[in-house]
Amino acid sequence: VEFRLVSSFHDHLRRSNHICTPEVTMSSFHRQSSYGECISLVQNETVVDRDVLFCLTQRMEEESRQSSIYFLLLSAAIVFFMQPGFAMLSAGSVRLKNVHNTMMKHILDVCGAALGFYSFGYAFAFGACSSNKTFLGYSNFFLNGVNDHANWLFQFSFASASATIVAGAVAERCQMAAYLCYSMALTGFIYPVVAHAIWSEQGFLSAFADQPLWDVGMLDFAGSGVVHLTGGCIALIATRILGPRQGRFHYGLGAPLESPSFKGHSIALQVLGTFLLWFGWYGFTIGPAINNFSGSLPGSVSALCAVNTTVSAAAAGVTAMFVNLYLVERKTGEATFDLVYLTNGILTGLVSITAGCAYIQPWAAVVTGIVGGLLYVVTSNFLVFFRIDDAVNAVPVHGVGGMWGLLSTGLLADRSLVETVFGGAKHVGWFYDMNDPTLLGLHCLGILFIVGWTFATTCPFFLLLHYFGWLRADSLEELVGLDISYHGLGLTKQVSEEVEKNDYCQYHEQKSAKSRKKNRNARQVTEGSFLSSGEGHQVPVASLRRDSASSINFHPAEERV
Repeated sequence: VEFRLVSSFHDHLRRSNHICTPEVTMSSFHRQSSYGECISLVQNETVVDRDVLFCLTQRMEEESRQSSIYFLLLSAAIVFFMQPGFAMLSAGSVRLKNVHNTMMKHILDVCGAALGFYSFGYAFAFGACSSNKTFLGYSNFFLNGVNDHANWLFQFSFASASATIVAGAVAERCQMAAYLCYSMALTGFIYPVVAHAIWSEQGFLSAFADQPLWDVGMLDFAGSGVVHLTGGCIALIATRILGPRQGRFHYGLGAPLESPSFKGHSIALQVLGTFLLWFGWYGFTIGPAINNFSGSLPGSVSALCAVNTTVSAAAAGVTAMFVNLYLVERKTGEATFDLVYLTNGILTGLVSITAGCAYIQPWAAVVTGIVGGLLYVVTSNFLVFFRIDDAVNAVPVHGVGGMWGLLSTGLLADRSLVETVFGGAKHVGWFYDMNDPTLLGLHCLGILFIVGWTFATTCPFFLLLHYFGWLRADSLEELVGLDISYHGLGLTKQVSEEVEKNDYCQYHEQKSAKSRKKNRNARQVTEGSFLSSGEGHQVPVASLRRDSASSINFHPAEERV
């Protein structure tokens, strides 16, 4: 049969060459195509048919490899476009006096992640190893000896996404230097160990190893555990050690608030950030089909990933909104539709489907999204109950959503889809084989490894920063806003409404005292007195902004508890 196929193909090439004119045969199109590369072999009578077929096969494989590189670069760019989504979501969730600081932290996060992943992170995660199973890689530092730069860019986009998760959780109270140090530590060492264990061929939990653990390995297709559970656990540790923002759960004198809530200054930015993240998630779930695929055509797997991503996000968002609607109606007697629950529910559904987007059927993706939306509502209320201040709800969205994504894959992974990706499936989801909980048990083991590793490494790191006073911003700087204290921005009319008069007075006096202590010969500021005028008080800002001589009205603070 092979001989007849090759002979028939050979005859077709001869007939095509006979029909075509010499001008057409030697055209630039033919010289650049597989046909033009191999047509000369047909004219040589001494060349056998296998040589012609081998020539065409080589050319087709090279073109396919180049197309895969372009597709991987495009996917990396789409995943990287999630960074504006994270930035917009965080900027809309914080108060106006901290927007500038929050945006800068997101940019610094990407810069620190790039340097950390370039120097050590990629080597620890995917560096070449001599033995079969290792804890981390130990070669290719600073990309030495790395030729696949497209893969580095793609993996960097994932690492930077994991680091950015923490930025929103610690917003409005974390120092700049501490955050930059954390970003480099996460992408340079903490995250690469998890990525190596689950995605590298030498990882002890990897499904791509020659001898995977329990004959299956962890099926984390796009990073529910590697990226999101890792970032969510670190966000929980950071927020717990950092403490809540002032006024988040208590009044100034310590009395608890009846309904603790900090509303973000722009719901429009939150919605914009959600749509940008949703768009970037298609690159997040479709892109790994190039690196992780060993079956037939990856296009069918990519299409399934896109469908599952869409329906899971939609189901989770609707579920979270209506569950919160029911709870609020039962509590207050009035039914209100909360847009924040809708947007965060969508993000939870996206995180939940990331692990199993290539392994579960669309109906199972809907179930995954519904459970993810329900888990978001429950865990978000739990954070408030335990007085854990997460500015953007990163822990419920990424931590709990990532954990549920791994569990749902262990429950709902379909045998035919797993075989499509890996060419075989010894163990599948528990739902399809109640007598074989191997895959679910392995995913539980993976969850324990990720949680244990992140807690063991980041707890000492953040405690050390907290001990030396490098973690949290000064209390008065936090009260007046990090935009003023860290970036020298003047007060605007909108920001002035968020800052009480006494808080600003204390901050201004403290800054003046520090300035006089550093330079005793400096001219003392005489422009900082406060003048009374009618109902309000006039506070000159010339000492804060040299380019402005205007005043800002500060009305007396409301009665404090």
